[in-house]
Amino acid sequence: MTFTMKAPVLDGTLVRLEPLARRHAADLAEAAEEDRSGYGHTWVPRAGEVDAYLDTQLARAESGRLAPYAQISLATGRAVGATAYWEPRSWRTEDALDAVEVGFTWLARSAQGTGLNAEAKLLLFRHAFEVWGVARVDLKTDARNSRSRAAIESVGARFEGVLRNWSRSWAPGEEDRLRDSAVYSITAAEWPERRERLARKVADSAAVRL
Repeated sequence: MTFTMKAPVLDGTLVRLEPLARRHAADLAEAAEEDRSGYGHTWVPRAGEVDAYLDTQLARAESGRLAPYAQISLATGRAVGATAYWEPRSWRTEDALDAVEVGFTWLARSAQGTGLNAEAKLLLFRHAFEVWGVARVDLKTDARNSRSRAAIESVGARFEGVLRNWSRSWAPGEEDRLRDSAVYSITAAEWPERRERLARKVADSAAVRL
């Protein structure tokens, strides 16, 4: 038996994470075009590229290496971004998961700073640690992406270092180049404290929206 990574619906108070599907295309196309000034180092499709983006992510999902999500704002009922579980790893036994990455994350400009990112991470981390029983969750970003690094640090992930020439660059004009990736993680031992911190952060954001 081999562990199979699936993307169950994860419900919060600000955001619902739904398995990515073609029905999300129109919302994602609109969300991606709101304000692209913060996407310099992040893979976010243009409106006309959303179908190809979905093709790529859904093909990866079929391979079992990716469990992609649409991020649904509960305030509007619309998809405002995407995220995913990525690169599941099992070392001790094939039918259990030891580690997984959370990545391919982006949000529309209007959804940033609203608590949606914090709650999405809370939902993803909680499922990984408490249902799958992972020992660690990884997060990576372009080492030059200060906005993304700050967002990762804000959810309690610990910086581990920079992997040089680790993956392809998403920066404009760098299509044939490799990027340095800043690596962060949360371990199972750290999770209870991080869970409480994230829960407070989400509660504060929800209170502001009332």
